[in-house]
Amino acid sequence: MSAREDILRRVADAVADADPGEVLVPRGYRSRPARHDGAGLVRLFGDRVEDYRATLTRCPSDEQSVLAAVGAALPQGARVVLPAELPWPVPGTRDAGFTASELDGFDAVVTAAALGVAETGTVVLTHGADQGRRAITLVPDLHVCVVRTDQVVAGIPEAVARLDPRRPQTWISGPSATSDIELDRIEGVHGPRTLHVVLIGADQDHRTRSPT
Repeated sequence: MSAREDILRRVADAVADADPGEVLVPRGYRSRPARHDGAGLVRLFGDRVEDYRATLTRCPSDEQSVLAAVGAALPQGARVVLPAELPWPVPGTRDAGFTASELDGFDAVVTAAALGVAETGTVVLTHGADQGRRAITLVPDLHVCVVRTDQVVAGIPEAVARLDPRRPQTWISGPSATSDIELDRIEGVHGPRTLHVVLIGADQDHRTRSPT
């Protein structure tokens, strides 16, 4: 008997007397939308983004304001890679199928987003033409992500309901980080060390706030 067969036999023996109708794990997940008004939802999203040690900039949705906010988020002289169809004319190099080694030569990436999740401060990418391949959002050290207020949903159930399960998805909550080694937080191990979210159309508060 192989190890696999032995494990499956033991599992079968362990559940042989179980009642198929018995609920062993509570499944009382929330399925109704959380109660937030539009402005409250956007404020919550911004607060949660900062809780995850990302930087947040709020600005109006006109092109000039967006370009100014994105430009301020990028280091001077940074080499920037862009998805094929970013809606704003940000200076940079459009992705041409660069290899990981070539992407490592870029300092930053600027993308749009598919959704923002208010309760978790999460940005969701589905890697459409305005968001680019997953690789370009993982290799550069800085990710500037532009999120519209009408893309912000309350929680995970609302996000899942709006997403196409057939598309690739990347869920981003703050900069890439791990605490695997003695619980010391290290950023930039599995992706960008810095996440800067530009939230457009939020309000007239144009201040940039950085996590402390």
